[in-house]
Amino acid sequence: MRSRNSGARGALVLAMMVGTSLLMSGCTPALAGRPQIDAPFSADITDRLDAALIDAIALSGSSGAVAGVWAPWAGHWVASPGTTTINGAVPLRTDMRFRIGTNTTAMTCTVLLRLVDEGRVALSDPVSTYLNHVVGVGDITLGQLCQNTSGLPDTSAALTAQFVSNPTRQWPPMELVSNSLAGARLTAPGGAWAHSDTGIVLLGMALQAATNQDWASLYRQYLFDPLDLNDTSFPAATELEIPGPHPHGYATALTATGQMVCESLYDDTTLSTSLSGVAGGIISTLDDMKIWTQALADGRLLSSTSTKAQWAAGPRGTDLPSWQNHGLGTEQFGPLRGHGGTIPGFISATLSDPTSGLTVVIMLNNSSAGGAFAQTLARRLATIASTAPAAPTATVPPSTLPWSEEQTVTTLQATAVCQLPAAPVR
Repeated sequence: MRSRNSGARGALVLAMMVGTSLLMSGCTPALAGRPQIDAPFSADITDRLDAALIDAIALSGSSGAVAGVWAPWAGHWVASPGTTTINGAVPLRTDMRFRIGTNTTAMTCTVLLRLVDEGRVALSDPVSTYLNHVVGVGDITLGQLCQNTSGLPDTSAALTAQFVSNPTRQWPPMELVSNSLAGARLTAPGGAWAHSDTGIVLLGMALQAATNQDWASLYRQYLFDPLDLNDTSFPAATELEIPGPHPHGYATALTATGQMVCESLYDDTTLSTSLSGVAGGIISTLDDMKIWTQALADGRLLSSTSTKAQWAAGPRGTDLPSWQNHGLGTEQFGPLRGHGGTIPGFISATLSDPTSGLTVVIMLNNSSAGGAFAQTLARRLATIASTAPAAPTATVPPSTLPWSEEQTVTTLQATAVCQLPAAPVR
């Protein structure tokens, strides 16, 4: 059953300010051998980061957010303004779990590359090598699925209205894939880039067949255990609850054609991961996602050959700026590497620069604005932190971010949807 809340969000900003926290993080290694300065950012940088996060919460219609920024030369900032529910009284905490959505895709493609490094599969292997019973995939390779160049349409977008309004339904992977295979190819395999969660679900089926292992064990063997991601998990399709303390997740209702119905808001906290599977089903925390995104950015889990393959720019999507590229299940924004995450109820983003060590992780608990909104917020926070002065024992790295904070603000405002006044929650 979906929970119900009612009333306006008149006290939202006050609740967020009360719940905001700046916490000292432990001294942990940063990327590229840079030691992390174990101190908060200056008051000016902290105030700017706080303000940016509060703005994004309001623009996205969330009840709160969890975010962290780490700049090895200057310090860190961790905050969790807001409450776990709309009009609620329980403050968010930075150690709470949340659904990372399509950030999962980068993890899934990293497992693929670890299997390549072990010689168990190859990027050039046809999907049909492992799924010979699936018709229409013989000319698609494992690598093309992660590159989003399989030519398969992404039917998850068409199903999103059902995902939002009926989040506990069990979706067999083959049902999701069959919906895509029944549609017309966008391009021949290896052609233009086109996002496809369905392709990642198909990849998951192929690698499960290739290894004779389920995905919970594959993630644990190749990612969670090596990185000590002890608060990260991949629930079974029947495990609907987020384990441990967590915020609720909200999503605006959609019509059958994908139009938002801002007067209707769903609480999608209770959800079956089967609707996205290995494209979006993982649950994690801020601390674990910091470790993960730094490992993803610097390739510490992979051979040098696989790291180069993961970050090699593939065919470009339409209307991308010159500083944005896609790799194998990854996204690159200037020098920052990571991925965006969306699933009904939550949006998130991870970014890390393998040279400077600058790292950003954010989560908002309303998915209506979409994963691109979260990535833009992460870029705004990175831009602010890049101006942080160096500690006496450190040196500020050259700033190479090819956008301004003002540009990110404009984009966030333009992509905001379904803001105040609040809709009743169903």
